[in-house]
Amino acid sequence: MAEPGKTAFIDGSRLMIEAAVRAGAEVFVGYPITPANLLYAYSSRRFPMVLPAPDEITTLQWMSGFSAAGRFPVTATSYPGLALMIESIGMAFMMELPMVIILVQRMGPATGTATCGAQGDLALLRGINSGGHPIPTLCPSDMDDCYTLSARAVELALRLRCPVFLLSSKEMVMTLRSYDLSRLAPVTPAPREHYRGDGPYLPYAAGPDGVPPFLPVGNREHQVRFTASTHERNAGLQHSTPEALENTKRLRTKTESNLGEYTLYDYEDRRSDTLLFSFGITAAAAREAADNLARRGRPVSLLVAKTLFPVPGEYLETAGRYGRVIVAEENQSGQYREVLFGRNGREGVSGVNGIGRMISPAEIEREVER
Repeated sequence: MAEPGKTAFIDGSRLMIEAAVRAGAEVFVGYPITPANLLYAYSSRRFPMVLPAPDEITTLQWMSGFSAAGRFPVTATSYPGLALMIESIGMAFMMELPMVIILVQRMGPATGTATCGAQGDLALLRGINSGGHPIPTLCPSDMDDCYTLSARAVELALRLRCPVFLLSSKEMVMTLRSYDLSRLAPVTPAPREHYRGDGPYLPYAAGPDGVPPFLPVGNREHQVRFTASTHERNAGLQHSTPEALENTKRLRTKTESNLGEYTLYDYEDRRSDTLLFSFGITAAAAREAADNLARRGRPVSLLVAKTLFPVPGEYLETAGRYGRVIVAEENQSGQYREVLFGRNGREGVSGVNGIGRMISPAEIEREVER
């Protein structure tokens, strides 16, 4: 990257990778897939270690091994690759292994159109874990977010000892823009706290925050065991003992009880009866639409979500103060609108949706004025 203070012609991929490395990520494991190829290419130049995997199943297995050994891994993929990773993502979640998975959305179903962006993977991410255990998911809405949220994802994965998704789309990671590098704040390596004690190490004995202390395999002082099966605090496999069931429930409460630490969003209260809600690449159109409407004397408030899962309560609390809520997202059915308001919706809630194309500010403005 150029020195701070200079303008660069740059895309979101480079900012994400740079921030992740500065935050302490040490190894990139991946299998190239469009439209995540630039993340793979930049990683090969920037990460201390890069492993090209033969497929996406192997990618997550290797990442889990690195994480268990105390080396922080990152990968990048799109839906077809994610589909192959799902079992291993659940394994890493159950074993409580920190890692970051950058998911670049493209139009589906199946292989779909590799060069067409989308925001269609939200329903999948919401239910990716058996049992409904949410995996923290951050979503950049602009170039600044590509940098700050990537570093935050590394920090969050280490803090909560779990996988974290960084959700993006083709246009965010591949489109070149002029960008002032002086906007980038310094990033320091995320803190890593390892177990220190005299007694036997219990790998799943959680503290008050629900997060158990981490210790990598291969250390000289304690035996370390990881398992993806239902287990008690000592990693012993159990069918359904009270301790094992409480440990399984803890995996959900761990991410939800600490949600306040990573509830990230932008909110502009413009003294309106209408709230415009968006995220990711569509947030740019929503911001422009809000500014255009304000100039025409039709102000709307604006909420841009950056933490998508678990769903922060602040979103529904804010939406509840408005008689009308418009959710703009680049998918056919309004996936996040349904997450927020249910299948039947709520009176006054509507959406602006698109498939195979980006949503324009004009479309959003027409819905507001309808």
